[in-house]
Amino acid sequence: MSLLLDLAYILFLTAVSPVLLWRSLRQGKYREGFAEKFLGAVPRTPQDAGRVIWLHAVSVGEVNLLKPILPLLRETYPDRHFVVSSTSKTGRRLAEKLFPDLTVFYCPLDFSWAVRRALARVRPELLVLAELELWPNLIRLAAKRGVKTAIINGRISEKSFAQYRPIRFFLAPLLRKLNLVAASDQLAADYFLRLGMPAERLTVTGSIKFDGVQTDRRNPKTLELAHLAGIRLEEEKNTPADIVFLAGSTQEPEEAMALDAFRAWSGEFPALKLILVPRHPERFDAVAKLLEQAGLPWIRRSELTEPAAPGRARILLVDTIGELGAWWGTAQIAFVGGSMGKRGGQNMLEPAAYGAAVSFGPNTKNFREISDRMLRASAAQLVRSGEELTAFLGRALRQPAWRAGLGSAAVRLVLDQQGACRKTADLLSGLLR
Repeated sequence: MSLLLDLAYILFLTAVSPVLLWRSLRQGKYREGFAEKFLGAVPRTPQDAGRVIWLHAVSVGEVNLLKPILPLLRETYPDRHFVVSSTSKTGRRLAEKLFPDLTVFYCPLDFSWAVRRALARVRPELLVLAELELWPNLIRLAAKRGVKTAIINGRISEKSFAQYRPIRFFLAPLLRKLNLVAASDQLAADYFLRLGMPAERLTVTGSIKFDGVQTDRRNPKTLELAHLAGIRLEEEKNTPADIVFLAGSTQEPEEAMALDAFRAWSGEFPALKLILVPRHPERFDAVAKLLEQAGLPWIRRSELTEPAAPGRARILLVDTIGELGAWWGTAQIAFVGGSMGKRGGQNMLEPAAYGAAVSFGPNTKNFREISDRMLRASAAQLVRSGEELTAFLGRALRQPAWRAGLGSAAVRLVLDQQGACRKTADLLSGLLR
């Protein structure tokens, strides 16, 4: 089986190698971590480190998922040695920032030789995979070594299920090698069951994302960023507080939609500010060009080395990684990107937890359970076009009570759903010897 998988991976990489080479040259992708990814040359766990728990998070979203649960596990098991892996460059950078005292490395690609070597060097007792990482060699070879394997915040989108269903014959034996799946919601649990996951090893815990969000707007990081950007969070000396409209995790053409919405209302509401946070770093320059062409004063986050004077610029482009969660705390009005195109949406819980009036586009299939729940609770607004986004912003500005009602409903929803972290940690405890 491993040989066939290795051959399939090699053929696939050969087929897509021109694309990978182009992205490597143009965007700087895939250049780091060759030895770790292809050879399994990950950092070796010291012999005196004790028993090891390996947590894997593919990219930024999954790394953020570890923020609330990893400290809880470390507190519960102070004698364990924890390591964290990621697949993407941005994910690894964020993991290094969030967990500076832990060993962080690139997860090996699913070649059998790389996985075997990595497992031998890390020597994990438990392998924890965030959300959905069904790598056959990794799961099979971990089980062969006696490593317990768990998926936490297990999530399968409608699209992923449609792709997996034709290969159920292949996935079912793989799922049976997992010791635990902690599903984020009942829909995901049903999909896991239909793909062959044994029911006795499957539990619905709720989404850890609800536990991992900040609810206090006056947290130190948000206050620091607001001060740096010259944003008035409260009324100062008879000067009204700024009203921040933040469009986060955006992709093309969502930045242009948010900019059009801002321009439509900025004259009537001089306290209105716009913050744009593109999803992918390689798009920072493209969004900067868009702002230049708009002819409006704007600044880059990376250029804010000292606090900006209030009113210096009403538009901010956040061209840094890992700060979006804190920037959401400055916003009274939010648009969650990745939802107007084919991406399937991004996490809308962070602005919801701060009590912002949240909006998102019609394509939220990657967060279907959460988005549907927010809409049912009148805790968010669906916008289907740039025109509807402009109308939403206008209503939120002109009707502060309506805006506040959306935000209050969002906070209540988040608080009511918390507790998945504790449930997940208790389930993982059952796997540890």
